[in-house]
Amino acid sequence: MYLNPDVSHAVKILIVGHFGVGKTSCIASISEIEPLQTEEEITEASEGFDDLSGTPHKTTTTVAMDFGRLTLSETLVLYLFGTPGQERFKEMWEGLSRGALGALVLVDPARLHESFPVLDLVERFGLTYTIGVNRFDGTTDYPLDEVREALNLSDETPVVHCDVRDEQSSAQALITLVKHLMSILN
Repeated sequence: MYLNPDVSHAVKILIVGHFGVGKTSCIASISEIEPLQTEEEITEASEGFDDLSGTPHKTTTTVAMDFGRLTLSETLVLYLFGTPGQERFKEMWEGLSRGALGALVLVDPARLHESFPVLDLVERFGLTYTIGVNRFDGTTDYPLDEVREALNLSDETPVVHCDVRDEQSSAQALITLVKHLMSILN
């Protein structure tokens, strides 16, 4: 699918979060093009480096990045870059964050403690962000104000529920980020 020639604004957005939170699934659910994915099987080489306790059934991991595209209007397109979630890949963030206007930070409410290093990186690179509280089967839907308090977020930071497997839910989370960016830029 080719880009509409009327597109006059392209925005780079990062989809970030800790290991196993749903970044690859988010881009796959919403990208209008076949997403680029660098998923590889988890091997013994990750033992001692990656904590799989919160994702016991996960068999693959992003080793470089994910990429997708979403056209929001005749003149606006989002280029979506998914970052690896493991601490050992954080050096890649600097390059991926260069030129990004904002980030959708995905969090798992059952593993909020794993979100703090991600939030530190997002803030270190000066990215405006929105929090997407991903829904996982069989988990509790925590009230958004409790998630905001647990993550120590300012009142201005949007926090929304989302299910990254669902196209409409992922789109709504990204629209919330875009509206937040527009409110800051205007």
